[in-house]
Amino acid sequence: MAALMPAPAASRLLLSGNEAVARAVWEGGVKVAAAYPGTPATEMMEVVSTYPDIYAEWSVNEKVSLEVAIGAAYAGSRAFCCMKHVGMNVASDALMTLTLTGVIGGLVIAIADDVGLSSSQNEQDSRYWGRFAHVPVMEPADSQEAYEMTLAAFDLSEKFQVPVILRMTTRINHVKSLVTVGERTTHVGAGFKKEPGRFVMVPGNAGKRIPLMFAREEKLREAAEISPLNFIEQGSDKRVGFIASGPAYMHVKESFPGAPVLKLGYSFPVPFEKCRELAAMVEQVVVVEEVEPLVETELKAQGIKVLGKEILPRQGELSPNVLRPAIAKLLGETMPELQSTAALEVFPRPPTMCVACPHLGVYYTLSQVRNISIAGDIGCYTLGAGHPWNALDTCVSMGASMGVALGMDKGRGESDKDKRILAVIGDSTFLHMGMQGLLDIVYNKGNVTVLLLDNRAVGMTGGQDNPGNGRDIYGDDTPRVNFAALVEALGVKKERIHVVDPYQLPVLFRTIREEVKVPEVSVIITDQPCVLVKDYHKLKPFEVIDDKCTGCGNCVDVGCPAIHVTRRGKEVKPSGKEVDLAFVRIESSVCTGCGLCVQPCAPKAIVHHVPVSPIKLVKSCGV
Repeated sequence: MAALMPAPAASRLLLSGNEAVARAVWEGGVKVAAAYPGTPATEMMEVVSTYPDIYAEWSVNEKVSLEVAIGAAYAGSRAFCCMKHVGMNVASDALMTLTLTGVIGGLVIAIADDVGLSSSQNEQDSRYWGRFAHVPVMEPADSQEAYEMTLAAFDLSEKFQVPVILRMTTRINHVKSLVTVGERTTHVGAGFKKEPGRFVMVPGNAGKRIPLMFAREEKLREAAEISPLNFIEQGSDKRVGFIASGPAYMHVKESFPGAPVLKLGYSFPVPFEKCRELAAMVEQVVVVEEVEPLVETELKAQGIKVLGKEILPRQGELSPNVLRPAIAKLLGETMPELQSTAALEVFPRPPTMCVACPHLGVYYTLSQVRNISIAGDIGCYTLGAGHPWNALDTCVSMGASMGVALGMDKGRGESDKDKRILAVIGDSTFLHMGMQGLLDIVYNKGNVTVLLLDNRAVGMTGGQDNPGNGRDIYGDDTPRVNFAALVEALGVKKERIHVVDPYQLPVLFRTIREEVKVPEVSVIITDQPCVLVKDYHKLKPFEVIDDKCTGCGNCVDVGCPAIHVTRRGKEVKPSGKEVDLAFVRIESSVCTGCGLCVQPCAPKAIVHHVPVSPIKLVKSCGV
């Protein structure tokens, strides 16, 4: 990513919410920043790493990233970490003790919620963490607010010595708008000062900190009542008033520009008196929040009459096309019918892997192996669950393939007592949370074959570096993990560890077929880089000789997007069985020459592409 060079004071930049937060992190004098990639949060750390005067790192997981930030904050420096919503599940162990110790230097934790499930396995509401950990939550509604609230969060963090959660959503993370920015302010950390009663959280010390945490929360609530981030906008239509935060506020303003609105920027602790003030000026109050009824529930507990999820959905974005019909029904109004237009038939485009992805051969092979159960994991390779491979049976969370596979092995029923159990996991995911799972399989003598897909990148989030490729966030050389040595150190027998080229289908197939028969732990490491990173080198592309193609469709089953079916047909075999035919062509302009499609091609109809010279092309036209 190109560096966003420091801009002059009070200049305006077109920034996404992620870029705006990164800018504020730099301006706020942060010294240490850490993260693990995860959409929609990834770009925050990518951009932070382009600014001077900040130590930035890709950590091996979100828990480690938070712990790095905690250490810097204990030392009196300002610190920042960011993650997607499911990442806080991993980091929460550290968070729930951090809330007792508090911080010295300002610490802001940006959590990006994927409202609407754009790229996640679940839809979470990270505002819960504010309630659970008794720490303040801020919710920007656009890039300018993301910038301003990040700066305000550092000030609040230092004033109350508490970590602050900046709750983002996909809508804010990725949408760009103009942001007025300033210059960096230097903050010098005072250094770590020994205070065992505060920073050593054994039970005796922790018990004494809990009353201080509750007292701090009351002060934070008082601060929320007077915070300029929480304000009421007067409106002329008093029939319904709204309480909203984040992008939901923008949806309310677009849908009901004449309604009174309480905008919650500093949304937890909830400013109850401000909410009562709004309720007193309107006939009804509707709480518009994505996605859980947190503010609604707390207001009802306070005796404030509000509506919320009785009339609004508990999943997805609350956009105007959702809000307007709900409020119209509440008011007994009839919504004007939209003029219907004939729906356009669009060719379906399900998510798939990239052209020549090294995972293609793995899933093509797995689709040919019978009598197996396959535990999947989080990453590009999760797409193996789709067509044409249908080669994943479970997907839960990062690293879960290890434990799930062991559970499948130990919990076999009568119908699957003879089934082979495989676990599929990527290199970064293995380092993130899979190592412990493999150790557990070894320790408990599981009968599981592990496919460790090393593509030298955090592929799903854009090809970020990790300890498996020997480069840090700045692209500088760093020690590279030797996966074969690592899994051996975790207890896998050396003879049960195989490093194979995923483009060599016969070798891959033979290795998988042999290892699943061995009644102990084995690990097969595929070792070819992601096609989108600089480690990958393209080869000469291929093309299909039309006259030789029999329509067998074997190449289609590989699943490479460069292969296009030009026409289909049917053939009746001598046995009387009717088979489908698929005649194909290869888009040579995108083919990288990996050779995966060549190997299963029965009639040998796929050959290296020979470009036609301009002179030949002209002559073929009769010139």
